[in-house]
Amino acid sequence: MVGSSRCGMGKLRWLLVAVMGVACGLVAGCKQPVGTPSQGVRADGSQQDRSEPRYAESRRESYEGNGGERRGHGGSQRHGRAQANTAPGVFDFYLLTLSWSPEFCLTHAQAAECAAHPGFVLHGLWPQNNDGSYPEDCSNAPGPSDPQAYRDIFPDVHLLEHEWTTHGTCSGLGPDAYFSEARQAVRSVAVPQDLQHVSSELQLTPQQILGDFAQANPGLSQNSFALSCGNNQLTAVEVCLTKDLKATSCSEVRSCRANVVKVTPPE
Repeated sequence: MVGSSRCGMGKLRWLLVAVMGVACGLVAGCKQPVGTPSQGVRADGSQQDRSEPRYAESRRESYEGNGGERRGHGGSQRHGRAQANTAPGVFDFYLLTLSWSPEFCLTHAQAAECAAHPGFVLHGLWPQNNDGSYPEDCSNAPGPSDPQAYRDIFPDVHLLEHEWTTHGTCSGLGPDAYFSEARQAVRSVAVPQDLQHVSSELQLTPQQILGDFAQANPGLSQNSFALSCGNNQLTAVEVCLTKDLKATSCSEVRSCRANVVKVTPPE
């Protein structure tokens, strides 16, 4: 009887909370009762329950500085499905990911990359498949013998080690060849002038940003780029490249669908 009574009281309590929440929505200035999910509006105008982990449209992962996975708003946001134990070199194309560092540094100010107050930085060169899947952790091969040789593209050695273990081992290349290709790839992409020196917050459409990148890189078409965003904030620009680092279509890569994204300035 005690268990049944408690169950009944619990149901009654949640019914009252729900009723109060509905009534409160009709009264200006009323605060929602504790336990009522607060609602937000997604970029497409639909409602979002903020009591649940927020979904970010980005593949960007925030690096915690301990060699772990970079994770973004609520966990790893890379789309598609990971394929473990894949043979090295078995993939269709590379996804060159250039993270917008100011967004990351807002919550990770002590990270190595943040000291220089950069704009776009290399996050990784990721093997990807046309069906949306991607290989990870393909072998136990050791990373480069001298990680400091790549400080110009990876200022944090822990991130470099993570990128090699998770992505580089799937490239079919040795560690020095892989990171040399990553350096070549990132240096081949020009950042638009307007995004090189951002002094105040910008609000741009995804198409504006991708169009600016295409214009700054005449050898690359706009469909070779994709945009990542989280909570309407720019998090990364991605470039689709063949295995020999030639531009290819990003048509199978999900791109940011927000109407407008905010570009956080470096601090």
